[in-house]
Amino acid sequence: MIRAVHHVALSTADLPRLQAFYCDLLGFREIARASWNGDQAKIDRVMDLPETAATTVMLELGPLCVELFQFAAPTQPPKVDGERPVHKHGITHLCFDVDDVDAEYHRLSAAGVRFHTPPQDFGVAKATYGRDPDGNVFELQQLTGGFHA
Repeated sequence: MIRAVHHVALSTADLPRLQAFYCDLLGFREIARASWNGDQAKIDRVMDLPETAATTVMLELGPLCVELFQFAAPTQPPKVDGERPVHKHGITHLCFDVDDVDAEYHRLSAAGVRFHTPPQDFGVAKATYGRDPDGNVFELQQLTGGFHA
């Protein structure tokens, strides 16, 4: 039986930059860090990749963890210009529940975070999508009544 979602993992070319975003701006804290250099056959088998080398940090905020990876090997394909649209198959966004979506939107906007739009009122929730420094989409959501998940 599945009990809960433990973490979501993101791969990045700049671990310190992405960690600063999630810790300094969103309030996560580092709870674990690991590195390996092509010598972890078990990890390679789990990832189905050859001779991986990476650093990973696990960040925690309440019951959610976000794991960040920076791979040194295998080499990365060239970066595709532009941001991945949210309708593409795969993970579309991370959603963070907040007490005051307008205040968080203004605080993060002032820190240089780019949002698609100011918070929109949907009756049961106010929400907006923003982008982390790597272009991953996150949602800020304030539940205003009727819907709880």
